[in-house]
Formats: sequence, C-alpha cells, structure tokens
Amino acid sequence: MTGSAYLLEANGSRLLVDCGLYQERELRVRNWDPFPVPPETIDAILLTHAHLDHCGLLPKLVREGFKGKIYCTSATYDIAQIILLDAAHLQEQDAEYKKKRHEREGRKGPYLEMPLYTRDDAQASFPLFSTINYEEPVQVGDGLEASFHDAGHVLGAAMIKVRVSQNGENRTIIFSGDVGRWDRPIIRDPVTFEEADYVLVESTYGDRLHEGKEDTEKTLAEVINSTRKRGGNIVIPSFAFERAQEVLYYLNKLLLEGRIPHLLVFLDSPMATSITEVFERHPDLLDKEMNELISRRRSPFDFTGLKITRTVDESKVINHISGTSIIIAGSGMCTGGRIKHHLVRNISRQESTVLFVGYQAQGTLGRQIVDGLKEVRILGQMHKVLARVVQMSGFSAHADRDELFRWLSGLRRPPRQVFVTHGEPDAAQQFARFLEEKTGWKIALPGYLDEFVLV
Repeated sequence: MTGSAYLLEANGSRLLVDCGLYQERELRVRNWDPFPVPPETIDAILLTHAHLDHCGLLPKLVREGFKGKIYCTSATYDIAQIILLDAAHLQEQDAEYKKKRHEREGRKGPYLEMPLYTRDDAQASFPLFSTINYEEPVQVGDGLEASFHDAGHVLGAAMIKVRVSQNGENRTIIFSGDVGRWDRPIIRDPVTFEEADYVLVESTYGDRLHEGKEDTEKTLAEVINSTRKRGGNIVIPSFAFERAQEVLYYLNKLLLEGRIPHLLVFLDSPMATSITEVFERHPDLLDKEMNELISRRRSPFDFTGLKITRTVDESKVINHISGTSIIIAGSGMCTGGRIKHHLVRNISRQESTVLFVGYQAQGTLGRQIVDGLKEVRILGQMHKVLARVVQMSGFSAHADRDELFRWLSGLRRPPRQVFVTHGEPDAAQQFARFLEEKTGWKIALPGYLDEFVLV
C-alpha cells in the first residue's frame, strides 16, 4: 500500500517512477534496506506527487548516490520541500526520543535509534528537482519521453505517460500514481486517456465505494453537533496535504449554511499551514467553485474562528481551553506529530470524538483505533479508548472502485496488460477480479520486486 516505486528499464536507461516511504509497521524495515538497484545507476526519477508514500525515500536515495533529475510539477516541488523537511525533522526527533527511552528501559533498539535521513539530506535533494507543466512532453532518456497529466488527487498530482521508442516500435505506459475523484472541491477532475499499451493502476479503494458528497456533509455536521452537546472536542487526525484543506473547505461551507455552530477550529500543524499557502500560490490548479469562493472573499482557508497554531507553546494551550473545539492535527495515520498529544488528552474522554478522514494503513496507530482496540499505546503509555470513533470515506482523495473503473474506461481499445498495484492485498485482488470480469483484459497483480518484460 505504501512505498510506491517502479523501475522502468529501456534503451540502456533506468527510470524510477516514485520513491516512496514504507509506512506500515511490519514493512518499515524496508526503508533502511539497500535500494533494490544501486541509486547511482538510475538516470532520472518521475514523481507523481508529494505524499510521503510516493516521495519519502528521495533524500535517502540521493545520499546513497542518485545524481539524476527528479521531474515533477511545480506545485509538487513546492509541497515536496515542505513535506520532506518535516519528515526529516520528525525522524530526527523520533530517533532521539526512542534512544532516550531505550536507555531508560535498559535496552538498545536497532535502526529506529538513528534517523532514516536528516534535514541536511532532504535539502541536498532539492537542487535535483526539475519542474514541468501538465501535458508538456520531456525527453527523459534515449527514446524515452514522459508527460504529466492532472490526476485530480492532490494539488500538483500527476499521472505519468511514458512513451518508449525501441527497435523501430513505440509503446505507451501509463503510471496512474493516485487517481483522484470527480466533482470534488478545491482541485480539478482527473484526466483520462484514450490509448495505452500498459497501465499500472492503484487500488487503494478498489474493493469499496465512497459515500456521496451530501453524506459527507451530513455526517460531519452530525459529529460536530453531537460532540458539542456532550461537551467534548472533535479531534481530527489529518494529512497536512490536501486533506486538511478539504476539511477546512467543508467546515466553512457548513458554517456559511448555518448547519454547525461557530466553534474554535485549530489547524495545529505548521506543515498544513505552509501547504495551505502553496494552494494560494497556484490558483490555476484550483477548480471553478474554489476560485469563485476566493473571489467572493469566502476562502475556506480564512474564516471566523479558525486559529492557526505554528509553535509548540501555541499547540499546548489548546488543551487548556474549555468547551468544545475542533482540532485538526497531523499525522493523518497518528504515526507521529502533534496529533498524539491531542489523542492523549481526548481518547479516554467519552465526551470527545476522534474523527478519521483518511486512509489508515495496517499497523498504524490510526488503524488500531479504527479497528476498535479498547486500549492503545500512545507516547509510550497505554490509554483506554473511550471517545467516540468515527471514520469517514467521503473525504478520500483516492478514487473508489467505480471511479477507478471510470478512469480506465476512457481507453478506446484494450491495453496489452493492466497491473493492479498500490493497495492492500484484499483490495487489489478484489479490484483485479472486478476489472477482469468487466473487461476481459489481461490483468496482473505484481508483488514486491517482481519483474515483467513488456513487449
């Protein structure tokens, strides 16, 4: 599900599409393993977008010898800088914390006592980035041409089409990255393709359907209003990129329509704040509805009651405010960051609600809470889960099963093969079966380090 990376070899060149961090607990050791091919032998990297599971290993790869270009959109570059520096900081911080805790407990941890990479490593990767526009072809190797197309997933996200010319023949390969959704707020719809020889398609939600826009608004309003009646807080673990901005969009909409009361809303994430500023610098990537809101001075990133907290001291003050507040903090899967401190304060309060608005990978704290564990470990201590726990799928920036099929249905002729990737085993298998039954196409379910010859 995480650790997205594909190696394409053709005409003596090696291209890497994405270089993602593994986030599932049982797979995180792979982050420390040597890269499957020597980094110095990779000629270029094509980056679909700036989520950590797609870009989070770039600093390590550069430190270990990669010297080529990293191609991506301008918005992806702006956001990747923020996200990679934050990830490096958290890894440095987490490694130091674990080292001290292990010393107190009289034990030594293995790789977790050293950061995967540092802020200096992240900074060293930035000069290698090269930005390109959507739909603009770029030569990335001998007989290799790549173009980036709006994925409708997060700001700047792209699907990548690679055209390979070899031995007098041409082949087109499409890497879906993460496929977005139609008719969502803030950003534009995903692009579809008419022709491709090979398609690699993600399957995060390939086994289910999302709730509709109206259901999302109704559920969010119900959660806020019922929690206020109980006198608790609404704690929202949120990814700083896209998800936090979309939550603000819906909160602003419900406030304008009078469906929720005016409460203090804390965006307790310096990274989310910085990324929100990137959104404001790229109005050309926003959809019509969002630009109309901004033109009417009703931006969801600036409404009455919204408090931006950048410093640790400002974050600590939140937990001393009486009454009901809405607290949006990272990380989205509760694997680190300020959300852990807010969970410590609220997860054992029956009055409060923990509202999940994003995917929770296996082995993460967020997944444990969503799966109904009665007690969870947070910051080294066990806490009873007494708060109400709600998970909403309507906020997802990933296409569901039918939306993935809608994206693939743009193809006018069957591709030579479709590779179903980037999903938990059950989701990937169910989507592969669904796709095979619907189309009769040749489908493959590749595993880790599997190799295929494309003819």
